[in-house]
Amino acid sequence: MNETRRVACNDELFNPVLTTGAQISCILVISHFFQLVFKPLGLPGPLAHILKFNMDSYVFPNLAYNGDAVDQNKLLKSSQKMININLSKQEAGVVLGRSGLSQIGGVKKFFFQTFTADYYETMALYARFVIMFLIGLEMDVPYLMRNSRPASIIACGSSIMCTIFAAAITPFIYQETAVHGSMFMTALMLIVILANTASPIVICLAADLKFATSDFGRMAISSSLISDMYAVSVLIFFSRNKYKYTFMIWILLCFVYFIIVVAVIVLNMYVANWLNRRNRNQKYLKNFEFSLILGIVIVTALAIESMGFSSIIACLLIGSMFPRGGKTARTLLIKLTYSVHNFVLPIYFGFAGFRADVTVINTWRNFLLVVIVILLSIGGKITGTVAACHYLKIPLHEGVLLAFLMNLKGHVDLVTLTVGLQNKVVLSQIFYSLMTSIIVINSVISGPLIAFMVKREHDTLSYKHIAFEAKNPESELRMLACVHGPHPVATMVGLIAASKGSANVAITPYLMHLIELPEKTNTNLMYHQREDEELSDEEDYGGNDVLEINDAVDIFSAETGMVIHQLKVVSPFASMHEDVCDCAEDVRASIIFLPFHKHQRIDGKLENGKEGIRTTNQKVLRHAQCSVAILVDRGLTAGNSRASGSESLQHVATLFFGGPDDREALGFSKRLGTHHHINLTIIRFLQGSTRGHSVGVNVAHKEDDVLMAISDRDMENEADNIVLTDFYNRYVTSGQVGYVEKCVENGAETASALRDMADMYSLFITGKGGRKHSPLTTGMSDWEECPELGTVGDFMASSDFDISGSVLIIQQHRVSTIDDDDPYE
Repeated sequence: MNETRRVACNDELFNPVLTTGAQISCILVISHFFQLVFKPLGLPGPLAHILKFNMDSYVFPNLAYNGDAVDQNKLLKSSQKMININLSKQEAGVVLGRSGLSQIGGVKKFFFQTFTADYYETMALYARFVIMFLIGLEMDVPYLMRNSRPASIIACGSSIMCTIFAAAITPFIYQETAVHGSMFMTALMLIVILANTASPIVICLAADLKFATSDFGRMAISSSLISDMYAVSVLIFFSRNKYKYTFMIWILLCFVYFIIVVAVIVLNMYVANWLNRRNRNQKYLKNFEFSLILGIVIVTALAIESMGFSSIIACLLIGSMFPRGGKTARTLLIKLTYSVHNFVLPIYFGFAGFRADVTVINTWRNFLLVVIVILLSIGGKITGTVAACHYLKIPLHEGVLLAFLMNLKGHVDLVTLTVGLQNKVVLSQIFYSLMTSIIVINSVISGPLIAFMVKREHDTLSYKHIAFEAKNPESELRMLACVHGPHPVATMVGLIAASKGSANVAITPYLMHLIELPEKTNTNLMYHQREDEELSDEEDYGGNDVLEINDAVDIFSAETGMVIHQLKVVSPFASMHEDVCDCAEDVRASIIFLPFHKHQRIDGKLENGKEGIRTTNQKVLRHAQCSVAILVDRGLTAGNSRASGSESLQHVATLFFGGPDDREALGFSKRLGTHHHINLTIIRFLQGSTRGHSVGVNVAHKEDDVLMAISDRDMENEADNIVLTDFYNRYVTSGQVGYVEKCVENGAETASALRDMADMYSLFITGKGGRKHSPLTTGMSDWEECPELGTVGDFMASSDFDISGSVLIIQQHRVSTIDDDDPYE
């Protein structure tokens, strides 16, 4: 806050603003350059941002420190003089430092001026507000609530062990750095430095290394956030000394702090709902309305800072409690995500390296001190984290990787050092310079090690699909539903709601809007440029379809309370399947829902759509690393868009002919069967000649005698019988699901049976195929039109089949042996 006041009162405003703007431009250029250079070497982006600005600053003028005793009076006077302009003579390190461009006198004179440091401090302060608010906005709060216990144990284990190490080393550090202040405050500062985990760096690094959406990545992020909160709580002691509050006044201010945060959270809820209603016919909020929300956050953070508190936790809580549904949250995510990741974070992380003064490590005593502190930090994190992981029965290799992630620094610890120096808690520039260097060096050491360990643990952290056949229906379900327009959205979101099953099952749904990129358009444009064009309310790249899709999702979220994450891809049909498959892998989806290329007309008949949609479906079926389902939409129930909240009972049938895809369809149906508004029936088709041989489940048998006659020669039949037996014992005998057997001789009788039940169900679920040459479907493929649906799916999607219900055709993931250039088979 002191820097902000000095900037506001600065008489030389114009030239410093231009200088700062020029520096920021260079920072962004160099930032992206270093990111491109270091990425092939395995160094994550955030640490590349820090490395590029390893600055030679914070050195007292005319005061050399060589490890010997320093006159305390001289140190005190110099410290007080330097508090307000401690960055006034910064000289860049690697690129803009003494060995780089600052060798040129004109460059040094232009880029490094007196008040530049205050502008950087002010920008870092505001950047911290926005970063923590965005982290809260993107936080997976349901996951954190479900896993609060293990995340807290990991965070506490690492923090407590580092606290013990910090307390043990405090006397040594206090003496070696000639600290002029309270040893207790020095100990608290060391606790923050050793125990803190920089959650913004952990989040960015996890995303950069592609494991942020894994269970391990989400656990690491959750633990880092809790560790950050612990460090901020310690930071309160430093803030208290600024205004010399009494204990009672401090307690009162803590209560006021709590009231302010709660009031702003409630205010944001009302403002967000009001803005959603006001912009009902708009795709996104206007810039003024966006600025209004951001202004509320910034004003609140400034008010909290002026009270002597750190606003880090407040901004995080305000973001995490912000209403997720509606245009307000959607606009905030789109605009803030692009701005923060491309502009704010490079500057903020660059400023972290900007404040390190590696030139103070010029003696063996200083070098030894740096090594000891870094080893204690790493050792404390490894000891505490591995012990916590052992208690939680997490494998050792994951525990070690988690420990190094928890050892990333460069956020709250730097804030603590700055506050301690400015508030005269610790008046030792050598302590400040050494600690800032330790923080940056520690993260620079941990970063490549983490990247190496992630590559080594690729098999553990990489995307692994578990088929629904073997998946626990009570486990979290992550799914990706794709639409090309607004027509199938109601059915898709209804299917998403039905897939949740019982109320206590976690579900993370994504809805991706696939937009064809016109051939005349420059295909080299980035996706964020598409978003910018979309934000300008131009009708290109989605047009009014975006508005209709957003409205349908918003209505669904408001009625059900379920949050659907929205994505958009603008791509030519030739490569659209790559975007779908890559996104499914990034979000670790268990299943991809694709719309059928035909759409229903007013008279109920299916009409052909774009051929590119069909080609995309075929390629996704071939290349996806998870299960894929194609939805033939015939208006799945009038209340399907609100299937979770509708009181109407939906009748769903799962058709089982045998084979891996049908077993996958049966596994997916387990979730629907536990939904309280769905009446699920399993219909198994058997060959008529097997009547009396009991190849199916005999519902007249006792529960203990429910066995199936299996053929030793037919492994597929054995797998089918095992799956059906387990399903029957668990769901049918309990009355949750109905079970029917249909005996047919050939494809003609199968087709007749399907026609008889055409109007009985609102949704049919069946496997794509994998049944080889089954006599149950013989003759049904004579007039095959869409082989990507399988024999049964193609028959039920044909124009000749008069059916009122929708059809979901599921394919289990299997390794494809078809060449990419081959036509779909």
